Amino acid sequence: MSGDGGARRTVAFIGLGHMGGPMAANLAGAGHRVRGHDLVPEALAAAARAGVEPAGSAAGAVADADTVITMLPAGRHVLDLYDTLLPAARPGTLFVDCSTIDVADARTAHERAVAAGMRALDAPVSGGVVGAEAGTLTFMAGGGEAEFAGAGPLLDVMGGKAVHCGGPGAGQAAKICNNMILGVSMIAVSEAFVLGERLGLSHQALFDVASTASGQCWALSVNCPVPGPVPTSPANRDYRPGFAAALMAKDLGLAANAVKAGGVQAELGLRAAELYAEYAERVGAAEDFSGIVRTIREQGGECA
Repeated sequence: MSGDGGARRTVAFIGLGHMGGPMAANLAGAGHRVRGHDLVPEALAAAARAGVEPAGSAAGAVADADTVITMLPAGRHVLDLYDTLLPAARPGTLFVDCSTIDVADARTAHERAVAAGMRALDAPVSGGVVGAEAGTLTFMAGGGEAEFAGAGPLLDVMGGKAVHCGGPGAGQAAKICNNMILGVSMIAVSEAFVLGERLGLSHQALFDVASTASGQCWALSVNCPVPGPVPTSPANRDYRPGFAAALMAKDLGLAANAVKAGGVQAELGLRAAELYAEYAERVGAAEDFSGIVRTIREQGGECA
């Protein structure tokens, strides 16, 4: 990926929260004209300080844009907003939805955009707030080859990698499959550390072995759930989130819905969804998803 941003674009960016705000700021910093809107005044003000032009409404933001990027909490928000945005946009505008939503909702959004004379791409991300701020996100894209190529210069600025996964909804499918792997692996890594504690292993000793052996995975080597071995992991910041427990619970819920609808035998994925739903009900967006290690430790009879 080039990262040079290509020709200057006029981009409408709707949803300027913890993820969308830094993504929009990176586009503005690369020289693109970015008009942003968010329902939270503080988010809009922060984006404005980073070079994003504030728009008084979502419809106003998209009126003269050639690309519209959305980063919203759920599918219903995307579909409701498209009812407002599609009539306000110019024909042929490229709509890129970076939200993580249900595959069916992504396909519906694509169909509505195309029916309105627009082009569309679903492009959810992986990498969390750190990746959004650093411009190192991974984009998983679903839609046509031409749309993927058209979005490429912008994805280059916001991310380190973009993968065209297939037709409409394929980006969302890849995202929920990836996060099912992540959720299950974080639980497994957390359980292993708690077991190691009971067996007298230090965190560092277990990390030194597993990180260079067959237990190596992202949940261990980058987002290690215990303090010490990986200084940059949330465990060393009292589990202040990079990727909040509530977001993991949401993504695993989407994966569980797809598992059930597809008749897939996925016991670990379904159980991970249950565990994260219970965990997120208590901590919400206040803790990183790796903080589930403390729940595992507590349920075993030893307080964190």
